[in-house]
Amino acid sequence: MFKKKFGIYAVTLAMAAMGMTGCSSSSSSSSKTEVTTQAANKASAEPFSVVCTIFPEYDWVKEILGDHADNVELTYLLDSGVDLHNYQPTADDMMKISNCDLFVYVGGESDEWVEDALAAAANKDMKVINLMDVLGDSAKVEELKEGMQEDEHDHDHDHSKEVSTFEDDEVKDRPLSDWEGDWQSAYPLVLDGSLDEAWEHKSEDGSMTAEEYKDYYTKGYKSDYNAISIHNDHIKFTDKNGKVTESDYKYTGYFIQDWSTGTRAAMYRFEAEDKNSGAPVYIEFNDHIIEPEKAEHFHIRMSNESYDAIVDPEGNWPTFFDAALSPEEVCDEVIGHGHSDEDEEEEHEHEHEEGEEEYDEHVWLSLKNAKVLCAEIEKNLEAIDSANAADYKANLDSYVAKLDELDGKFKTLVDGSSVKALVFGDRFPFRYFVDDYGLDYYAAFIGCSAETEASFKTIAFLSNKIKELDCKTIFTLENSSKDIAESIINNSGKTVDIAELNSLQSISKNDIAGGVSYISLMQKNYDVLAGVLK
Repeated sequence: MFKKKFGIYAVTLAMAAMGMTGCSSSSSSSSKTEVTTQAANKASAEPFSVVCTIFPEYDWVKEILGDHADNVELTYLLDSGVDLHNYQPTADDMMKISNCDLFVYVGGESDEWVEDALAAAANKDMKVINLMDVLGDSAKVEELKEGMQEDEHDHDHDHSKEVSTFEDDEVKDRPLSDWEGDWQSAYPLVLDGSLDEAWEHKSEDGSMTAEEYKDYYTKGYKSDYNAISIHNDHIKFTDKNGKVTESDYKYTGYFIQDWSTGTRAAMYRFEAEDKNSGAPVYIEFNDHIIEPEKAEHFHIRMSNESYDAIVDPEGNWPTFFDAALSPEEVCDEVIGHGHSDEDEEEEHEHEHEEGEEEYDEHVWLSLKNAKVLCAEIEKNLEAIDSANAADYKANLDSYVAKLDELDGKFKTLVDGSSVKALVFGDRFPFRYFVDDYGLDYYAAFIGCSAETEASFKTIAFLSNKIKELDCKTIFTLENSSKDIAESIINNSGKTVDIAELNSLQSISKNDIAGGVSYISLMQKNYDVLAGVLK
């Protein structure tokens, strides 16, 4: 989850220094470009101010105010397009909140700063709307579904002591002696069934079947060599027919490989001294260790042309274990490669289940919720400006009719479709939305996750879902990278389109100037889904 690191006390001091207490927000100087409708003195009502944190709140208030918006200073705090989870209020933002007549915010974990802001507010008569409080029992606890990851996990074939993410400057040169010894390839053991127990073990988490794991590792472990012997600077290769080729090798440095899963590896490169020996000329070792240390196993890739000519480094990672190990012991080692991932995820899920419940903040993506929340906004506007209560009520009724219409369109669309599950190669903030219409979903991360890199396990799970559900489309959010979705598609082996749904979390003042609204963006989501839910 995103955690706030905002120095609330520093902001409070800044507010005091600016003479905040008792001052009007409209008289302050601001470096922040705001989306506002400035107060204009009208004889019909006293001007007042409303501050909203996110775009849906801002747009709902504007719709309910209608023609009376000119008499209200309406401020949208996240008008730069920053995501709610990343927002940190400025001193000027705090001033506006302190003196406003109505403050509207979401009320989830991303709004932890609000408690201190309200405690320091100058206007003690301010009305406050916490969206999640308004929903009450309808607010949903975050759901960690099968296949999701909340925090970064290691690559599927890493040991617990190995690393899959690191900074470039953490990588150190390593000598060939780190891989000294006699080694056996795991590939023949895949072919003769010696590792079948490992595939059964890996399949227990449900991300792939045992047969799918076997197929995956058959491709990954494939090697032209059954044995490799490394002593001093000399490497001897023995192929499946017993033919031996060998050469001395010199170290040429390392290359940092960034995998599509978001993990990294340091590839340690060596070049044959005798290029006519028949031994591979260019080889690179990878064991997920980034500084001098004796390897317990390794992956090796090779080419006779150049390092750049090494084929499919992600799809093929010939793996070698200590030659002294029996097939049963190698099988245990293969099981152990994924064990740390599984243990870590089970422990994390347990912590998630047993710890303090965290609620899904994305309440605005439900049209049904929107109607409830707009009614609460209208009630508070009436209380502030009773002279125009009838107009606010009429505007609410008109707006709710539009929400009802779009809600009905979504229901008809989903009810008439054979597609009942969505796959997201991204965060998933649409929990309230899919629950409204009885859709299932699978995603890389929960809606508020800070993660941007998916583990192999998550990629594999979602790839399998793509195949299992025969999905023609995978979804991403606005402004997000398509890398995870593309990795899922590539791993599935299917031709799948990528479609984008808008979570309304990063709407800027320029978007608003261009005419976007809550209704128009939800209609756009409808149009996208209409092309998929056929």
